[in-house]
Amino acid sequence: MSDHFDVLIVGAGLSGIGAAVHLQRDCPDRTFALLEGRRAIGGTWDLFRYPGVRSDSDMFTLGYKFKPWTAAKSIADGPSILSYVRETAAENDVERHIRFDHKVRAASWSSADAAWTVTAVRSDGSTATITCNFLYMCSGYYSYDEGHRPDFAGSETFTGRIVHPQFWPQNLDYAGKRVVVIGSGATAVTLVPEMAKTAAHVTMLQRSPTYVVSFPGTDAIADRLRKWLPAKLAYNLVRLKNVGWGMYFYGQTRKNPDKIKGLLLDGVKAHLGPDYDIATHFTPSYNPWDQRLCLVPDADLFTALKGGNADVVTDHIDRFTPSGILLKSGRELAADVVVTATGLKLIALGGMAITVDGRAVKPGDCIAYKGMMFSGVPNLALSLGYINASWTLRSDLIAGYVGRILNHLKATDTRIATPVPGADVVPERLAFDLSSGYVQRAADAMPKSGNRRPWKVTANYALDTMELRFGKVDDGELRFTKADAAAVIAPENARLAA
Repeated sequence: MSDHFDVLIVGAGLSGIGAAVHLQRDCPDRTFALLEGRRAIGGTWDLFRYPGVRSDSDMFTLGYKFKPWTAAKSIADGPSILSYVRETAAENDVERHIRFDHKVRAASWSSADAAWTVTAVRSDGSTATITCNFLYMCSGYYSYDEGHRPDFAGSETFTGRIVHPQFWPQNLDYAGKRVVVIGSGATAVTLVPEMAKTAAHVTMLQRSPTYVVSFPGTDAIADRLRKWLPAKLAYNLVRLKNVGWGMYFYGQTRKNPDKIKGLLLDGVKAHLGPDYDIATHFTPSYNPWDQRLCLVPDADLFTALKGGNADVVTDHIDRFTPSGILLKSGRELAADVVVTATGLKLIALGGMAITVDGRAVKPGDCIAYKGMMFSGVPNLALSLGYINASWTLRSDLIAGYVGRILNHLKATDTRIATPVPGADVVPERLAFDLSSGYVQRAADAMPKSGNRRPWKVTANYALDTMELRFGKVDDGELRFTKADAAAVIAPENARLAA
């Protein structure tokens, strides 16, 4: 006989631990468990071990709303964030609810039973079957098993070492060696200055530039406030400040893209000087926030470039050679180590296969309800954070809203909550509204955003706060039913897939 819980949380990373704390506070009478595919708490922050790994969001917004970030650095390194997540779990007695080494592979919903049957696989090949009334996915949005790595011609002839940041080898010694980092995103701009401290030389090889902006690694206003105010109050004020600034800045990129582009490029020029070829290496062809901006704390990337320990090459790869990389321009970059910082592989629901009353569901055929549920899929929520702001801002809101749904189910003596779009709701775009390659490659796997609320996925924390914290739960589009009257998936998703 399988174990049964009121709520099953999948993932024990930043989102999953936060979800468990919210659930204990908002719905203390519900039984729950967390399934974690790895053998440790931390998710992304335990998985990524590459040099210099850090957040590209400030910790006053990446941190939980309920737990102040008290460390000095606001742009924190990976180990510090991991400690914060584990400390949160310990303080709230979450770890005893976690079942490690349980990688969820499938979930099947039965309307007759108003329950999910979840199948997980352990590392020894054995399986576990667990049932729950509500399934809460906090497994992130990318594959832990593989990153994105293009097929590079001739890579098998390279006599050096090729590594992907997601699977950084502990024994990699790059001191005094020539390193080429392929990529221009957040991982690349983190790796280059860190590896340049000990490598002979590091080249960031990019096909096209990314917008890069420098911010101080510490928050001066936060430091002053923490001297005079209680920690929680200071944290909330700085969080409010940073959220407000982030929303304003993003709004300006939509309203005045040319102005913001000029400001960003002027910032790079101020660091690298008038003689640096900004047009070639730091001027993207798209507008700011059409793709994710890269944050450089304390100008460390620019310092490495000015110091001569690193450089940027903008070109296309023709093929690998035994001693390095041959570019389309004819230039060859000599390398002992090549790091393929070429991106993540996005997957929905951790790659889990789902069925509803025997019908297979493809997340890409669904519309996201309030950025957290799938059209036609009962009693399932997804922790889907922001791309243009700290992930935790939305995951905190979603965790609170899951509690509201669960309490509404109990108060109304119903068992099933199913998002059902009206006939006027049509999919418009991906839930992740970015033109980045890693997002577009996953177009078929990710849910769509609708043309109106509550189906329209926004990047606006204020609007999401009003809807998820204060909006009506029984809004007519999230249907609450008893087991025998459950909505089924076929009509909604057949229309979407047509």
